[in-house]
Amino acid sequence: MIMKQKAVIFDLDGTLIDSLEDIAVCMNQVLKELNLPYHKIEDYKYFVGGGISVLVDNALNKETSQEIKDEVTARFKVVYDQKLHKKTLPYEGIYELLDELKKLDFKIGILSNKPHEFTLAYTKNLFSKYDIKEVHGQKEEVPKKPDPIAAINIAKRFKVACEDVYFVGDTMVDMQTAKNAKMNAIGVLWGFRDEEELLSNGADFLVKHPLDILKIVN
Repeated sequence: MIMKQKAVIFDLDGTLIDSLEDIAVCMNQVLKELNLPYHKIEDYKYFVGGGISVLVDNALNKETSQEIKDEVTARFKVVYDQKLHKKTLPYEGIYELLDELKKLDFKIGILSNKPHEFTLAYTKNLFSKYDIKEVHGQKEEVPKKPDPIAAINIAKRFKVACEDVYFVGDTMVDMQTAKNAKMNAIGVLWGFRDEEELLSNGADFLVKHPLDILKIVN
């Protein structure tokens, strides 16, 4: 019996890596520099997931001008680039999970709404030993999640049917991406959002520890 090739596509922040403190500290630094109100680290759990423009919108008051938003965005990119990798690390169990998926010959991809250059930098710094071929962050020419096109394109390059792809993430954006791409949605409970959000947005499975994913994909 020939085994069908399968694949796993991971979100990055809140799924593979715990990046909340670095994101919060960098954004708060920018807000303080501009004499704008700043936020508790925990608040950023609900600010992230939609890309840098959504992060900036959530961190600022609704009445904030586009000029200020653009200034915050530009400054955040500079500050965040300087602090890359400081406290951001993979969650416990992620390396063990990736080791097992490699042994099982799964194709592995990463799809994030984090700017593409930062997504590449974190992958190179933290996951280089896994030789992950498909790594994609937010790019101007590609619609961001939950649009399914980037996920579908990864599946095509893997030569794996969407129904044989597991999409793993921690927010409603990830679950919606999986559903829109007709992939299997795995919601992780160690990330930035809760069980209710994941289930109400289409999670087929919920996991409390990275190695629980192996029981699902096997």
